[in-house]
Amino acid sequence: MAQVEIYTTPLCGYCHAAKRLLAAKDAAFTETDVSRDPDTRAAMMQRANGRRTVPQIFIDGAHVGGFDDLAALERTGRLDGMLG
Repeated sequence: MAQVEIYTTPLCGYCHAAKRLLAAKDAAFTETDVSRDPDTRAAMMQRANGRRTVPQIFIDGAHVGGFDDLAALERTGRLDGMLG
């Protein structure tokens, strides 16, 4: 199974949608809340090539993007292969 990391904030609807999609795929993930820690948010932005919005999702260390990117992978049938 792939290692999935997701950076979130508590009130983000797209974060909740991404977590629901991953849960529906039975994909375990590590969630990091960036809402109260500027250093963690800065680390997320560096990993995500400057992207500031949440969620930011990584699968096996590769930056997938946000929820729209994750949903596009699902629509094209590529997400299952990435999740293993």
